[in-house]
Amino acid sequence: MAENRASAYTEGVCCWVDAQLPDVEAGKRFYGELFGWSFDEQPAYGSSVWARLDGEPVAALAPKTDGRMPTVWTVYFATPDAEALAERIRAHGGQVVTAPMPVDGLGTIGLAADAEGAVFGLWQPGSHTGFGRRHAVGTFVWAELYARDTDAANAFYGGLFHDALFGPDAEPDFGRAPVSDVFPPEMPPHFLVHFRVEDCEAALGTVGRLGGRVQVPPFETSYGNVAVVLDNQGASFAVLQR
Repeated sequence: MAENRASAYTEGVCCWVDAQLPDVEAGKRFYGELFGWSFDEQPAYGSSVWARLDGEPVAALAPKTDGRMPTVWTVYFATPDAEALAERIRAHGGQVVTAPMPVDGLGTIGLAADAEGAVFGLWQPGSHTGFGRRHAVGTFVWAELYARDTDAANAFYGGLFHDALFGPDAEPDFGRAPVSDVFPPEMPPHFLVHFRVEDCEAALGTVGRLGGRVQVPPFETSYGNVAVVLDNQGASFAVLQR
């Protein structure tokens, strides 16, 4: 089911994703054709571009400011108070990679890592609340945390976001699984951003034609048929057919 913009997402809900890329123009060509996105400049947001579907913001593509940075998709969790969340992250054994900082009235952004080192973002909304559209074809639909210790991951994220994950009204859109279920055992813990597609095999054909490649062939999960791919610059993400 598609979901349109909310005034603000509940703390602990995945509310935004962005990709750090060496070549944003190449990213626009790749994702524009794969998902039907259009783009507009957002100079206040780190000289990035926002991707839109049917006019609604669905993701951002940002230029890497340092070639040593990973080419990667990052998921952001909503919070009404990024500073308070950063303190809870430290108290639960995680680390704050980039301290929360304001972004020109759009909101407050931060970057953190959990106790195993999986990196995720924090977003405290200002004028930008996050996704204008999600769970629809061509938009964010799920984030999977691949961890070495899923019980420890449940304890960590449950301590941060209990109501969003385990509360009576919870509708979480991220899960936890052992790294070894899908990836080689030496793969570090990480979040994998999933985008919904109408047809997984057709999407893989488009990925290959655009210069990307399949990292993990399609496999069945409790939330749909998934394949993991690399874009034409090496950023990993998943396509999900429900």
